[in-house]
Amino acid sequence: MTTAQFYCQYCTASLLGKKYVLKDDSLFCVTCYDRVFSNYCEECKKPIESDSKDLCYKDRHWHEGCFKCTKCNHSLVEKPFAAKDERLLCTECYSNECSSKCFHCKRTIMPGSRKMEFKGNYWHETCFVCENCRQPIGTKPLISKESGNFCVPCFEKEFAHYCNFCKKVITSGGITFCDQLWHKECFLCSGCRKDLCEEQFMSRDDYPFCVDCYNHLYANKCVACSKPISGLTGAKFICFQDSQWHSECFNCGKCSVSLVGKGFLTQNKEIFCQKCGSGMDSDI
Repeated sequence: MTTAQFYCQYCTASLLGKKYVLKDDSLFCVTCYDRVFSNYCEECKKPIESDSKDLCYKDRHWHEGCFKCTKCNHSLVEKPFAAKDERLLCTECYSNECSSKCFHCKRTIMPGSRKMEFKGNYWHETCFVCENCRQPIGTKPLISKESGNFCVPCFEKEFAHYCNFCKKVITSGGITFCDQLWHKECFLCSGCRKDLCEEQFMSRDDYPFCVDCYNHLYANKCVACSKPISGLTGAKFICFQDSQWHSECFNCGKCSVSLVGKGFLTQNKEIFCQKCGSGMDSDI
């Protein structure tokens, strides 16, 4: 570069014997460079001149003396920091303001440390322990109660109920029948093994049966229609001398008139109204 070319690219003033700045192969006097190219500090809003250190983070610029934590005002130069809502925070302030608090000890869970999450709450790994044995649960299966979280062995030992059918632990839900507990999937008809969880059922000798099996195995049969007489849904029936009828089947064997609430006569296990039975040899 010749002496004739040694001038400011912006104001054309000679740079001989003066400070200058080289940018993109062009020369600028300090005054022009600062006015044209200087970045403005995010903190003090003043230009960061060529003789000052320019600290940059995500296209934002600070004077070295302005690069501070926005909460405690301590310098962040050559120190770890974090950004939240465009604010710069030292790691301690960021942790206190933004990090999760341990549900057990209420202390901050520091960035970078392992934390456990369960039901929207957070724990230090060392605080997330079984309420009974106090051993860390980590990622192992757990069961939660109002009194705390429990590892499976402790829960089974302290609280669990066992299914009357399969003898295994009932961890949730279940069905109670005759003061015994069943898993829903274990509560089956003792005859056909049909699932009774959402079905009507009958019992016999403390065993559950679906309606069809119970009627087939144990229900009395109507003398008239030979179909089972079930007590479900409030069905009414008539009993007389060890015989049973559906109320709608309790009719005169000759004229078919209903005999419910009326006098009747019997002959050879048949029933008749008094009019049709007159003159017959009958037992009242």
